[in-house]
Amino acid sequence: MASFAIEDFVGSGSLQGLLPKLLEEGWDDVPTLKTMNADDMNELNMTQRQKDALDIRSYLHNRALMQYADTLEESGKSLPELLKLTKVDLTTVYGMKRGHVARFTDRTTTSAGDTLSEAYNLQASRRTASRNESLYEKISAVTTRKQSMTRSLGRTNTAYDASLEQSMADFKIKDGHVFKGIVASMPDEPRACGCVQATPVIENVAPYSSIENISVQKLTPEYKIGMERLVKSKTPPMKASELWRDKPAVILCIRRPGAEAHQLYAKKPIFDALGIQLFAVLHEQIEAEVKDFWPRYWGGVVLFDRSMEFYKSLGGGNLLKDKFISGFLFNPRAIANYKRAKSMGVEQNFRGEGEIKGGLYIVGRGKSGVAYQFIERNFGDWAPHAEVFEICHQLQNPRGSQLELPQSIQQRD
Repeated sequence: MASFAIEDFVGSGSLQGLLPKLLEEGWDDVPTLKTMNADDMNELNMTQRQKDALDIRSYLHNRALMQYADTLEESGKSLPELLKLTKVDLTTVYGMKRGHVARFTDRTTTSAGDTLSEAYNLQASRRTASRNESLYEKISAVTTRKQSMTRSLGRTNTAYDASLEQSMADFKIKDGHVFKGIVASMPDEPRACGCVQATPVIENVAPYSSIENISVQKLTPEYKIGMERLVKSKTPPMKASELWRDKPAVILCIRRPGAEAHQLYAKKPIFDALGIQLFAVLHEQIEAEVKDFWPRYWGGVVLFDRSMEFYKSLGGGNLLKDKFISGFLFNPRAIANYKRAKSMGVEQNFRGEGEIKGGLYIVGRGKSGVAYQFIERNFGDWAPHAEVFEICHQLQNPRGSQLELPQSIQQRD
């Protein structure tokens, strides 16, 4: 299973002895480490075995197959050599399950979740071609930037390059896309032959006044190697507005910790390049759940919203809730979302409150306002990454794009 703890990523193989040097040079989290290119490796005087190990582990991490990392590294083979092995060899020699063999040999996508990004594209009525090109160029520029705000997104490995190119293409919004400023995934499908009505969602972005004074408490810090899994001393509550006082922020309000956070945090180097902070918000504090979630799925700051004000704001002042039977068992889209998360190797559990729906905010710097909002209409819905990156890019250059943001975000302080 993929993990964002760097100790889990490097394992007990040839990369373990390189950890102190990696940390000294700033390669201190898994998403950033995976962006290392050939020049970066040479600057660290990595041996060929270490380079091969990083290739193998990055490839496996993208496919949530880290349980095979130590075994495949110990084989002494490079990633191209391993990809040439027969399915029988992968099963009998390396103990790989048949379903995992199919995922390992599929080089068309970086992860199970990325293939579904097309399903979240909304119907269009406004053409924004120049805006789309600017985003694509911005993300592409990150691939050639070396040792800047983030590490270069290029790699020498052919399979990795093809996956990265496909991933960047997924972030480019198709011509004719419409931004409403708020998204509640795709239109809801009939449930139980129309006998069950879906939970209604609001049509307007939350006003800034509804979130700026929310009291939150930090449960974890930004992950660095050797850190405690939870903040030892109880941190005092803070106003949410302190989070985005100096830099824009993505606020992920989680119903249950899991796959969505994992996929979003995997794109951390791109968010870093765009100058965007990442925060995860929980509405209940279950210590065992937090320990399991951080940093395995999320290496950033985790916050506790005791009063659930972020969640209420998503619903226009009321919590968005759905029952297990009507919201999951009778909802084909929720079931599909569950299967998607399970196929990624993300462990599922039903501990804690699971009926309160989450979502995502993108908040501009200072008091400039809420730029974007996503609502979890169906259990397991994710904010479309293409839209998230487009809005984050727009926050860097609000006057130079055709994208129409809410009036509050256009009035920069």
